[in-house]
Amino acid sequence: MRTFSAPLTLAIVLITGLCSIALQAPQSVLAQSDLNLQRQHGIAMLKVIKEDLKRNYYDPNFRGADIEARFYAAGAKIKEAESVGHIFGAIAQVLFDLNDPHTFFLPPQSANRVAFGLQMQAVGDKVYIVAVKPGSDAEKKGVKVGDQALSVHGFLPSREVLWKLNYMFYTLRPQPGLLLTLQSPEGEPRRLEVTASVKPGKVIVDLGGLDYIGRGRDAEDEDRFNPQRHAEVGDNLLVWKAPSFVTTEAEVEEIMIKARKREALILDLRGNPGGDAETLQWFAGYFFDKEIKIADLRGRKKMKPTLSKPHGARNFKGKLIVLVDSKSASTAEIFARVVQLEKRGIVIGDRTAGAVMQSRIHGHKLGNVPAIFYGVSIPGADVVMTDGKSLEGVGMTPDELLLPTAIDLAAKRDPALSRAASLIGVELPSDKAGKMFPVQWYK
Repeated sequence: MRTFSAPLTLAIVLITGLCSIALQAPQSVLAQSDLNLQRQHGIAMLKVIKEDLKRNYYDPNFRGADIEARFYAAGAKIKEAESVGHIFGAIAQVLFDLNDPHTFFLPPQSANRVAFGLQMQAVGDKVYIVAVKPGSDAEKKGVKVGDQALSVHGFLPSREVLWKLNYMFYTLRPQPGLLLTLQSPEGEPRRLEVTASVKPGKVIVDLGGLDYIGRGRDAEDEDRFNPQRHAEVGDNLLVWKAPSFVTTEAEVEEIMIKARKREALILDLRGNPGGDAETLQWFAGYFFDKEIKIADLRGRKKMKPTLSKPHGARNFKGKLIVLVDSKSASTAEIFARVVQLEKRGIVIGDRTAGAVMQSRIHGHKLGNVPAIFYGVSIPGADVVMTDGKSLEGVGMTPDELLLPTAIDLAAKRDPALSRAASLIGVELPSDKAGKMFPVQWYK
């Protein structure tokens, strides 16, 4: 992910500020009626999370932080907390203080989910609206793809803090609306409020799944439908839109059968948040004719390196171009960097997320009637590439840095995909490229 030195004060403002905004009290299983009981629950959760951190955090020195002092201070805040929101904020803050965005609190969740009908993304150092759901309040209020987000609830949504905003608005303190300041490519800044839609659902009790990990950090994507998609361009090129590595080998093999019949493959990993290490191993095996070392794992104990798993005659031997952006994270950006280091292909796009640590959710239950489910994400290992460097907090820089402009986004043009096709000798205008894989939404 990223390092947060200068923006750390913003995290403090966000947590204390948003937990005080009376926009909507979350329908938590923690009732507000008995504040003393809720404080006791908060202290109990804080104690369990502290023990999780001490046992599992990849760095036994906790990056120089005084864990005992910080958790003691958090406990003191909880004892004086004036609301459930302040209790959650104190727990979230002590984890933010580690300056490590892999370590975050997953509070008790309500059955309902909020959705704002829009998605923001960092492009270079700016943040833009990249998708607007048809029929949403965002569309009705005039939010458009290509709008630059200048302010969200009064905060600057930079590349470094965008995930924090998503965490706040969707997970820690779900909001009934977003206060936005937007600017169209050739327009004046405008302020508006987008009302969220509330989706009924079930209280999540299994906190160990990858889907919940992603929802905890980047829940704005949960309203989108992102299947594996591919398109044939002429006789020699296959373009594969791979939105995640949460897939099966059978599904991948079906696409690889088609890829092996062509001279070139454009693998589009833009927006891909990654998946688990095992998937990365067999996925990488399709692109190298021998076992290669992907990376070393660095943690409290010695761990085996991550190696690819070759597929013999089933691997793809043609020309490979990989597309990445600021939301290409985890195993997606690791794979792109392996392609770069091994000189297996060309990488085009934006700098990646820098979110490569191996982390997992530690889920817990407090009480029985009603049961309170909560969790904490903790990294157990850093990932070190074969050049001896980690992508954590840095990301990987493509061979060709090629970003869409605000006008490109508004016009649904895709200059990166167009450029990739041209390197293969295929003419694919950027306007046509931008329409190949339209955004799909759940209804």
